[in-house]
Amino acid sequence: MQYIIHAYDHTDSDALDRRMAARPAHFAYVSELKAKGQFVLGGALLDPDGKMIGSMLLLTMETEDQLNEYLKNDPYIVQGVWNTIDVKPFRQASV
Repeated sequence: MQYIIHAYDHTDSDALDRRMAARPAHFAYVSELKAKGQFVLGGALLDPDGKMIGSMLLLTMETEDQLNEYLKNDPYIVQGVWNTIDVKPFRQASV
């Protein structure tokens, strides 16, 4: 099953600093998912001025347990970068 994740950062004055501090660990974690074939696509969500305000990921997980494991361990979650996280099942259109 594929899942699309939209995650929005906290908006306090330290939010960008937390994101930048956690970024290397987040990238390393997502790289592990990519090596297992679970990471399809992802990147930063931007405001109109180009400032990072969140993230979007498209993941492929065989079980909901795998998804929950991801959600328990992503450094952006563990280190308090993301404030709200929206996870939805995703089916790619065949066009």
